Amino acid sequence: MPLNSRAVRGHAPALRLGGLALLLGLLAACGEDESGTASTEPPEVGACRLLDAEDVALPSDDSPVVDCAERHTAETFEVRELPEELHDLEADDPQIGAHVYKTCAPAFASFLRADESAVMRTVVSWAWFAPEEAAWEAGARWFRCDVVGGGPQLTEYRALPETAQGLLEGLPPDQWMVCANGRTVNGSPKVPCSEPHTWRAVTTIKVGEPAEDYPGDRIVEVTTRDFCSDSVGAWLGYPDSYEFGYTWFKQAEWEVGNRRSVCWARTQQ
Repeated sequence: MPLNSRAVRGHAPALRLGGLALLLGLLAACGEDESGTASTEPPEVGACRLLDAEDVALPSDDSPVVDCAERHTAETFEVRELPEELHDLEADDPQIGAHVYKTCAPAFASFLRADESAVMRTVVSWAWFAPEEAAWEAGARWFRCDVVGGGPQLTEYRALPETAQGLLEGLPPDQWMVCANGRTVNGSPKVPCSEPHTWRAVTTIKVGEPAEDYPGDRIVEVTTRDFCSDSVGAWLGYPDSYEFGYTWFKQAEWEVGNRRSVCWARTQQ
């Protein structure tokens, strides 16, 4: 996911607070039945699996379901049928991806009971899975959305609780929020905030409205920098000086609906 991060020293100006919005969708699949015929049956909501970043990056997934009381890194939170107008498309058509994003992204936030800011600052993410090629050819048109214990922020997936439902409700535990441990935000390992760190993602800020066209990299970066200076200063209690970082996203993320950037404070809190 294209992004840029910067770290600078700021002085507390006027307060502007920000909110949320960015999630992730990836393509995968289901398996065959014992007879060797591709199954068209949709998966079940609530099923758990042991996935890692390599599994999620593959174009299909036939991982076995595991007991949710045992170690797992993925849980299915949404299963839907595609609308009829998308049935004649190829499984990897961008129109299908856009439809899935609009369905799974809000469902993900609702499942975790997270506000907009927490969704962008968590170490967990979501992946979506479509039927494998043989099942698609046989008429399967479902898609499955899984919460996974990692993602762009954390590539070494963590085990999830028996259910991730309500995981970020209220004040989310540090073990599920993203921090960075290094001299700068960009290029530093991302870790859960329950581990030693030098940077914490403390808020997100809005850089555009839903109907607006992408204003260009420079405008997004400058807007992010100025808003994050205000927001981080407020989070730190308006000290005389402080260091802050920011992560902004480019046109590809804008096109799928993201209008937010992430603000980071240099802190060990």
